[in-house]
Amino acid sequence: MYQQNKIKMKQNNYQGALQQPLGSGFNATSTASEVIKGIDLSGKIAIVTGGNAGIGLETTKVLAAAGAIVIVPSRDTEKAKKNLQGIANVELETLDLIDPQSIDAFAARFLASGRSLHLLINNAGIMWVPLRRDSRGIESQLATNHLGQFQLTARLWPALKKANGARVINVSSFGHQISPFNFEDPNFEHREYDTLSGYGQSKTASNLFAFELDNYGKADNVRAYALHPGAVYGTDLGREEPIALFQQMGTYDANGIIKQEVAKNLKTIQQGAATTVWCATSTLLDHIGGVYCEDADIAELDLGNIEHRYDEPWTLRGVKPYSLEEESAKRLWKLSEEMTGVIFPIA
Repeated sequence: MYQQNKIKMKQNNYQGALQQPLGSGFNATSTASEVIKGIDLSGKIAIVTGGNAGIGLETTKVLAAAGAIVIVPSRDTEKAKKNLQGIANVELETLDLIDPQSIDAFAARFLASGRSLHLLINNAGIMWVPLRRDSRGIESQLATNHLGQFQLTARLWPALKKANGARVINVSSFGHQISPFNFEDPNFEHREYDTLSGYGQSKTASNLFAFELDNYGKADNVRAYALHPGAVYGTDLGREEPIALFQQMGTYDANGIIKQEVAKNLKTIQQGAATTVWCATSTLLDHIGGVYCEDADIAELDLGNIEHRYDEPWTLRGVKPYSLEEESAKRLWKLSEEMTGVIFPIA
């Protein structure tokens, strides 16, 4: 058994080598409560960014109900306090992922507590927003969806190592299929801004980061995963995007109303949080990391064999090989350190 485990520990997902469904027994309709059934998280500490709304809130509820202490860092603490009211085992904190100083301050407070961190769930993100830049001049989707994750994980690394059995989960998206990472102009300084491309490359970056983080972290018993939660009804992620874009995708009618045939195939909030919770707790992943997951299982590698239609959300699945490339992952890691000024503390 020891030798088998040694072999498993040497494995990585370069070029999608591990990107095969495990037969978890769950599917697109499974809920977060179902995938965590029978798992006791007493004594575990979890941080869930954006854990006060949407699938993040459901993730918080389910982890807390299983016994974990869940820390929810939020940009709007008053709104978060209302949403989290009555949930046991929850601590509310302040964090704005687009603000590097806010990230450092939050991480410093957590490290000062001396606690181990068993689960870091990088759930918060933004989607399809107009061109905005942070204080460093970095495009906001890249700054929030990837660089914020990168910096937060780096700052919390001592607490993750201390847990001696931690997991980092990046909530990515099928949206990574919109665009590979543009290394020539990641910040839209020499090309016209396109919000879909900006979102797509930020999610590709989230995949590449989880992939390379697992490669580095497994020696310290820290495993990392990226995931697509599914097309979920009831979140406010696309609140800033014109209805015309949804109409172009074929999901809304001429009156700006979601088509019923589309709505009935969307996941509920409870189903949308299932893959996050599965990645965080499943024993099937004890010796497998660096994989991209969906529908509470490892996703299929998309080599052009999957037909995708936005008006049929269940077809939006699979992971593109370009978000699992070794060269791109290493190149992005170096670029992320340069853009954030944060050297990841991995020996």
